[in-house]
Amino acid sequence: MTATLDIATVQAFLLVADLQSFPRAAEALGTTQAAVSLKLQRLETLLGKRLVERSPRAVRLTSDGAAFLDRARALIAAHDRALSGEASVVQSLSLGISDHAAGPELVPLLERLHAMSANLTLAVTIGFSREMQDAYDAGGLDAVIVRQEGSRRGGERLAEDEFGWFASRRFALPKGEPLPLATLAPPCGVRAVAVRVLDKAGIAWRERFVGGGVTAVVAAALAGLAIAPLARRIAPPGLVDIGPAHKLPKLGSSKVMLHSKVSDPAKLAALRAVAATFRSVAAT
Repeated sequence: MTATLDIATVQAFLLVADLQSFPRAAEALGTTQAAVSLKLQRLETLLGKRLVERSPRAVRLTSDGAAFLDRARALIAAHDRALSGEASVVQSLSLGISDHAAGPELVPLLERLHAMSANLTLAVTIGFSREMQDAYDAGGLDAVIVRQEGSRRGGERLAEDEFGWFASRRFALPKGEPLPLATLAPPCGVRAVAVRVLDKAGIAWRERFVGGGVTAVVAAALAGLAIAPLARRIAPPGLVDIGPAHKLPKLGSSKVMLHSKVSDPAKLAALRAVAATFRSVAAT
């Protein structure tokens, strides 16, 4: 009898390969780590090849696993086309992401969604956490990834970020002058926290640069214009936390939360992959 590949097993392999983690793959599939491990063992037995190398810290593809990867993607793509028929049904998922939460996770997140379904149109909006939350509450967004602010509860925690005062390595703090800041405009929650702790500590400050997005704020800090309050996860190479050296008050931490109201199975699967991918990258 000719051996046949199980679609769910191949999908599990692709998630393990993309997320490099059995727990994250299980989370994305809505199952257990043991179930995913069993699927991979069955697939390896069927193919007669070892596809992944498992270690306590990482999961990596073997040479056979890397060779099987493209064929596995092609199989799932053909399977999806066969299910959708001639007239593919294009679904849309609207996702709002806080500018201060959209860090290095954004690229692998989009890659994972693209790999899951070519028939999923993703509409991503980047903005302030409060604005994204308001749009979500008003029904304008299917899901949001935002910083937890105020008394808002609920949602799924994706990460917890530590913040610092980041500046260029060549930045020189002017003596006797107010602390120059690079921030987003109000109602940015990170800006509000930074201003509050400086005022409480009695440290004079002034806005040296107000950016329309975190990318602009980071650019101002890299250029040596000012100090930017940023999550360590988001701060790029070239910026250093000068807070301890200059005895600046601690900014504390902030939770990144996922709020969702979708019920469609395809969209739920996509959001599970979003959550797993975000956690996987944030943990590195």
